[in-house]
Amino acid sequence: MEEIVEGINKIIWSPALIIVLLGAGLYFTIRTRCIQIRRLGLMAKLLIKGDSDKSTSSISSFQAFCIALSGRVGTGNIVGVATAIAYGGPGAVFWMWITAFLGASTAFTESTLAQIYNFKSKKGLCGGPASYIKDGLKIPLLGTVFAVLAIVGYGMFLVLLQSNNAASAFSNSFAVSPLLIGILMAVLLGLVIIGGAKRIADVATIVTPFMAIVYIIMAIIIICANIQAVPAAFTMIFEGAFGINPLAGGILGNTIAMGVKRGLFSNEAGQGGGAIVSASANVKHPAQQGLVQGFSVYVDTLLVCTATALMILCTGKYNVFDSNGEMIYCSAPELGANYVSYTQNAIDTVFSGFGSVFVTVALSFFVFTTLMAYCFYAESSFAFLFEKNEKKQKIACWIYRFLMLILVVVGACASSNTAWGIGDIGIGLTTWINILALLILFPKALNALKDYEDSLS
Repeated sequence: MEEIVEGINKIIWSPALIIVLLGAGLYFTIRTRCIQIRRLGLMAKLLIKGDSDKSTSSISSFQAFCIALSGRVGTGNIVGVATAIAYGGPGAVFWMWITAFLGASTAFTESTLAQIYNFKSKKGLCGGPASYIKDGLKIPLLGTVFAVLAIVGYGMFLVLLQSNNAASAFSNSFAVSPLLIGILMAVLLGLVIIGGAKRIADVATIVTPFMAIVYIIMAIIIICANIQAVPAAFTMIFEGAFGINPLAGGILGNTIAMGVKRGLFSNEAGQGGGAIVSASANVKHPAQQGLVQGFSVYVDTLLVCTATALMILCTGKYNVFDSNGEMIYCSAPELGANYVSYTQNAIDTVFSGFGSVFVTVALSFFVFTTLMAYCFYAESSFAFLFEKNEKKQKIACWIYRFLMLILVVVGACASSNTAWGIGDIGIGLTTWINILALLILFPKALNALKDYEDSLS
């Protein structure tokens, strides 16, 4: 099974996809005149102030931000960062930053288009890539394909992955049966998703910001306790990113690939998940939600992912030193190794014996909120598939909710490598379709941005 998954991944995640992703992000950045920096203040203002259209029953812009952030902030921020460092070296962190910087403009583009082409259903406003592919590109069949892939990719493949990582963390910390953890997660998740999109939005609005803040505060404490190691950590990141260190040069290609792949897995820019949520926000102008979602990429990668990376590198839980005290890179990672222990051990250097507990709790909350986001993505996709038949839509959503809970239990007991591989397949398939659609429809998003900026002057 692992060989089959690996073979499929090599095809989907060929260098071509990495080039297209970075190239598209660079193109959007140039054409929007670097909106992710130029309008950074406005992004934060819109997030805090909120400028929603109160005439609809859909979720608010801030709720959409929190749900999208729930999808972005998850195992990728803890396990994904550690895995990227293990396989690609510290330099992978730099390429995660680049992916986030360019991805902010991509997130703006897809979320703005999602607002332009959203539609009303019994659940409220819905849409996303499936809608702008259908109505923007005028290719209904491809829109249907994307909706199905979103359900299978987010709603099934990635559910297995998220559940697996939470169960692995608990097993590593408390020697608890993965099956037991899977059942407990399924029960708690069921209590939330049974209430539909509104309950998911309400829970995400409370839990996601709280856990992100707590996690970042812990990271700051660990980094401050090892403040003298911060310059060396950044040196490792930049040298590894360009293969300057001879020991890192041999894995430069893998460094870039892992940084981009794990960066995308974490921030989701270009995959379409954030766009699905953005379509449901009741904002007054499409560009507003695009700006808010662009900011969420920064929160995910430049804050949370960087916090994890610096904790690992500053505490020496990845670094290996020779007899002269010179820093060298660790040996090749072991197949199936549990990389969440990197972060756990980093926290243990300051709070002895507490690292495993804290990371396990944080990871469990992140997984929980991410699973809620995936449920939202899947149910919005069903709303698209059965737009004209509310009865079928309702039945499909209820069947999916039960299936999702079963997958949570199954994922908890699955192989770690298989889970990551299946997750990568789900991401890659939706990304290929979405990014090509964004490149074609980008002028629509650019016109919306110009119209919004004109209204500000």
